[in-house]
Amino acid sequence: MKSMYLRETRSTNLVLKEMLREYELPEGFVLRTDFQSAGKGQPGNSWEAEKGKNLLFSVLLYPQHIAIDQQFVLSQLVSVAILRTLNSFCSGFSIKWPNDIYFGDKKIAGMLIENSLQGTRLNTSIVGIGLNVNQKVFRSDAPNPVSLRQITGMNQRRKAILQDLLKNIQELYKKMDVEAIRKEYFENLYRRVGFYTYRDNKGLFEAELAGIESDGCLKLKTRTGEIRAYYFKEVAFVQNV
Repeated sequence: MKSMYLRETRSTNLVLKEMLREYELPEGFVLRTDFQSAGKGQPGNSWEAEKGKNLLFSVLLYPQHIAIDQQFVLSQLVSVAILRTLNSFCSGFSIKWPNDIYFGDKKIAGMLIENSLQGTRLNTSIVGIGLNVNQKVFRSDAPNPVSLRQITGMNQRRKAILQDLLKNIQELYKKMDVEAIRKEYFENLYRRVGFYTYRDNKGLFEAELAGIESDGCLKLKTRTGEIRAYYFKEVAFVQNV
């Protein structure tokens, strides 16, 4: 994969979008940095990352073989790739719907995927990833961050982790076994087994995971057997009740 490194930038996703307006970039192009002054997670969320301690990068894809209503598989694919990479260090990682990576009840990685469309197909996808690697202390008001350094007790080689992660993304993307990706994603979901507390616009309730639709819709089953369906931001996981 071709790549570019910037010591510091506003956001790798933002800069990569600007580059695409001026240059023809190959699929798999990677833009990485040591610090983002305006790094973002999902809409409305910032991403704290100490300079030179973590992995902050964006990957360019041209997933024109994927229909718009199936685009969530990209989120699932990248989540599985990150999970596979982290599982080489220890167990205990999971995917928190829709695409955060957790260790226990703490967040170690997140992503922001920005797609452009062409007709009824995807044209380009910019996959921005933040992975906490060697940061020892988190100072923002984020409720539950954790790093690989905190988990393993040792500093880790960021470039080696990046290479492994990109390899996993490339292998999954090239093969594009959609059903296998969806299966591995679901089997590794955070709080996959058992009843837990959630919150929607009606208040708190207990439910267990019932499934994930192809468009990313989360299905929860309450203790009374009611199936409730949610899209992103329509329901929240409650950790402390």
